[in-house]
Amino acid sequence: MRALLCLLSAMLAMQFSVAQKPNFSYLDVFDLQYVSDPQISPNGEWVVYRRMSFDIMKDRSVGNLWLVKSDGGQHQKLTTREVNESSARWSPNGDRIAFSSSTENGSEIYMYWVANGKVAKLTQLPFGPSSLTWSPDGKSLAFSMNVPQAPPVSAKIPKKPKGAKWADAPRITDRVYHEADGRGYIKPGFNHIFKVSAEGGAIRQLTSGDYHHRGTLSWSVDGSKIYFSANRVPDWEYRFRNSEVYSVDAESGTIEALTERDGPDYSPKVSPNGKYIAYLGYEDKYEAFQTRKLHIMNSDGSGKRMVSGNLDRTISNIQWDAKSAGLYISYDDKGNGKVGHISLDGEVSKLADNVGGTSLGRPYGGGSFTVSKNGTIAFTQSRPNYPAELATIGGKSKTARKVTALNQPLLEYRTLGEVEEVWYKSSYDGRDIQGWVVYPPNYDKNKKYPFMVENHGGPILNYGDRFSAEMQLYASAGYVVFYPNPRGSTSYGEEFGNLLLNNYPGQDYNDVMDGVDHCIKMGIAHEDQLFVTGGSAGGIMSAWMIGKNNRFEAAVVAKPVMNWISKTLVADNYFGYANTRYPGQPWENFEGYWKFSPISLVGNIETPTMVMVGMNDLRTPPSEAKQLYHALKLRKIETVLVEIPGASHGIASRPSNLITKIANTVAWFDKYRTDIENE
Repeated sequence: MRALLCLLSAMLAMQFSVAQKPNFSYLDVFDLQYVSDPQISPNGEWVVYRRMSFDIMKDRSVGNLWLVKSDGGQHQKLTTREVNESSARWSPNGDRIAFSSSTENGSEIYMYWVANGKVAKLTQLPFGPSSLTWSPDGKSLAFSMNVPQAPPVSAKIPKKPKGAKWADAPRITDRVYHEADGRGYIKPGFNHIFKVSAEGGAIRQLTSGDYHHRGTLSWSVDGSKIYFSANRVPDWEYRFRNSEVYSVDAESGTIEALTERDGPDYSPKVSPNGKYIAYLGYEDKYEAFQTRKLHIMNSDGSGKRMVSGNLDRTISNIQWDAKSAGLYISYDDKGNGKVGHISLDGEVSKLADNVGGTSLGRPYGGGSFTVSKNGTIAFTQSRPNYPAELATIGGKSKTARKVTALNQPLLEYRTLGEVEEVWYKSSYDGRDIQGWVVYPPNYDKNKKYPFMVENHGGPILNYGDRFSAEMQLYASAGYVVFYPNPRGSTSYGEEFGNLLLNNYPGQDYNDVMDGVDHCIKMGIAHEDQLFVTGGSAGGIMSAWMIGKNNRFEAAVVAKPVMNWISKTLVADNYFGYANTRYPGQPWENFEGYWKFSPISLVGNIETPTMVMVGMNDLRTPPSEAKQLYHALKLRKIETVLVEIPGASHGIASRPSNLITKIANTVAWFDKYRTDIENE
C-alpha cells in the first residue's frame, strides 16, 4: 500500500509540475537561440556554426561562432571575442578556419588555427567582405567586396561657413535599382572579386567593369581560375533576372563567360576532379514561378545539360560528393526542408528531413547544410517545438542525430501549442491543399476557442512544420491558429506555384476559405469566432478576404499592397512586376492591375480592421497601408492604423517589433472576441 501511495504521489507531483509550466510568452523571444550556417570539417569530426541569440538591451540579434564535435561533444565557443562573427570556412586540410568579424571600423577577415586556438586579423578592408572562399592549396582566400563610385552628378556647392549647420547633401542616383528595403539608399558602387593571402597582406582586385560580381565563388582545382556569377550584359539593369556563369583568371583578371541564355545561371561549383562545373538556373519563361534546376557543364563551358529535370522542386545549396559522381542538394517538399543527393544521371535520393528553423518569426523555409569528404552531413534541424538546432547524419547511421540543445533551458520549461498537419480539397478544382493548425497550450477539445487564419507572405513561398514564435504566441493567447499553403506556394512543383500568373489574388482565396470550412467541419473552428491576419502577401490576402466576405469578426492587415498601380511604381522592387505578375506596365494595363488590387473591394468591407506597417517599409510602403485605413475611415468602418517607427518590411527583424506586432494583433482580436469558453 505504501508503495502504491508513493507511486500515486509521484504521478500527481509530475502532473502538477507539467501543469505548472507557463506558456510561451513575449519576453521568451529574447531567450531563443538558433544554429545558423553550420560548416563541417573536411574529415567530418568537427562542426563550426554561427550561434544566434538576441540582445535584450540593444534589441537586436547577435551571432558568435561555436565549435562542436559532430557527435555533440566538446561544445565550445570558437574565440573569446564578444562581437559579431560569421561566414566560418574550413581550410582544405582542416587546420584553419577563416571567418568574418566586426570591428570598430567594419568587418574584417580573421583566421583561427585549430591546433592552438590562436586568432589573427588578416585584413584592413574599406568595406565588409562576403562569399569567403579558400583556394584548393590553402594559400589564398577569395571574397567579394563593394568598390564605391562617385555620384553621377557632382554639383559645385559653395563652401558653408565654419560651424554652419546646413542641410545634408542630396542623394543622387541614375540606377534602376537604387534603394532596398531594410538597407535604404544604395550608394554608387559595384561589388568586385578580390583575393588575399591566407597569411594576410595586401588584397588584389580581380574583376573590373561597372557590374556586380557577388554570390558563390568556386576555385578551379589548380587554383588558376575563380568561377562566379554576374550580369555583365550591356542592359544588365533592365535584364535584372539574368545572370551568367563566368571565370576570372586569378592572376591576370581575364574574364570569360561560360553560359549565355536569358535567365539566371548562378552558384557555380567545380567538381573535385576538376572536370565539371555544376550550377543552378533556368531559361526564363517570364512566369510567376519557375523551379531552379541543376545543370552540369564541362570546365571549359561545353557539354551543358540539365540534371534535375525529374525533380519538380526548386534546388539550392549544391555541394559535390567526394567522387564527383553527384551532388548533395537542398529542396523543400510539401512545406518541409530536405537534404538529398542527385547523381549525374538525375537519380535523387532523400537523405534528411526537417531542414530549417532559421526564420524564428513565422514558419518559413530556410536553413542550410554542409558535407564532409566522408559524406557526413551537418544541417540545421527544426521541428514545431524548437528552432534550428545542429544535427548530423551519415557514416554508419542513417538516422539524423540532434547534437545541440540550445533552447532546452527555455522550451523544456514552457508549454507550447501542439501543431497538427491538415489536408483538404479545393472547392475550385479539387486540388489537395496543405495547412497546419496550432492549438492553444493545454487545449481542451470540449471547449470552443476563437480561430485565427494566418496567411503567409510571398506569395511564392511556403509555410511548414517548423518552429514559429509568432504562431506559438498567438496560440498562447488562446487562439487556434491555422496557416495554409494555398496555390502559388512553393514546395509543390512549378505548375502549382505558377497558378497565380496573371491571377493574383485568384483561387488562392478559395483555397484559404476552403481550409476555414474544413476546420469548422473538424469542430476546431466556429463561424461566430473567426479572425484573419497576415503580412505582405499575407496582408494582401487578408484584405482580399474581408473584401470578399464578412465572415470574420476582426482582421489585422499587415504591410499590404492595396493598389497594384501605386505600389508597383514606388516600391524598391518596382521594376520586377510587369509580365510576371501582370501583363504590361500599369499604364499599359490599368484595368488589369486594378482588378487584382484589394482597394477595389474596399466598398464591401464591414469587418473591423487594424492596419499595420513599418514606417521605413520600402517594399510595401506606408502609403499602401494608409489607403486602406483612410478608405475605411471615410466609410466609418471600425479601424485603427499602427505605424511602427524605424521598422522596414521585415517588421520582426527586431525582437521588440515582433512582440509589438503580435501584441497589437492579439489586443485587436480580443476586443471582438466573445467569452465563449464558458458557454
